[in-house]
Amino acid sequence: MKQLLNPGKYIVAVSGGVDSVVLLNMLSNLPKIEIVVAHFDHGIRKSSETDRKFVGKLSKQYGIRFEYAEGHLGKNTSEDLARKARYKFLEAAMNKHDAEAMVTAHHQDDVIETMIINILRGTKRKGLSSLKSTEKVIRPLLNMTKADILDYARKHKLQWREDETNQDEKYLRNWVRKNVVGKLSAEQRKKFIEIYKNSERTNTEIDSILNELHYEKDNQLDRKLLRGLGHKEAKELVAHWLRLNEIRDFSAKQLEAIVVNAKVLKSGKTSSINKNNNIKYCKDFLELTKV
Repeated sequence: MKQLLNPGKYIVAVSGGVDSVVLLNMLSNLPKIEIVVAHFDHGIRKSSETDRKFVGKLSKQYGIRFEYAEGHLGKNTSEDLARKARYKFLEAAMNKHDAEAMVTAHHQDDVIETMIINILRGTKRKGLSSLKSTEKVIRPLLNMTKADILDYARKHKLQWREDETNQDEKYLRNWVRKNVVGKLSAEQRKKFIEIYKNSERTNTEIDSILNELHYEKDNQLDRKLLRGLGHKEAKELVAHWLRLNEIRDFSAKQLEAIVVNAKVLKSGKTSSINKNNNIKYCKDFLELTKV
């Protein structure tokens, strides 16, 4: 963990669950690291107020500054919208405290879950390595399994909160966790992690090329370039562009439609990508617009 964090100030995302409680305990023992605990109440669960009080009390026990915000998103909020609201809060906390980066408690089981979810959604190569550490989002537990984290928590006699919505299989991640990841053998898990690591190296190389190729503005994609690519490569480029614009809840069917539309639709036509964004097909480029 020391190798991932240079001396400085960091925003640590703490939900109150076992993963983030273990992360906080580990970070609290590191020298030359200043921590601000950040807790976001999505406004989805009735017990969220108890979670906030728990994390606030825990922060006080460690002698660490505590920041929190309420989202009031409602119980029918999608996983993607909740994630966006949470990261918006964490970024605001980073700016407020002039922090080096945010630190989250994602672990190896999360990596495998995310890979499977993205494969089910048809997001191709990027779906195999989307959960990783970056300069501004550090994930020091990616090499630990859920079992490792639970062992650590019990060994150090830590207390944590259980999120009852983690049992609700109407959420795709919960279904994948229970019905797929929970049934993987040790060898199958190992193969997933090997694929993840190989894909991460390949994606870094491909992304460096894509970043040089395609646009002058983040919300625009060169239509002529798209028309000149093979069908598979064009879909990869569209997916890359959407993700750079913080749009991740798209399907393989939508990628297919965007590529076809880019080649046949007349200038001025639009299509929907989600409830918040449309794609406008201009003469020389595609442009993301807000609904």
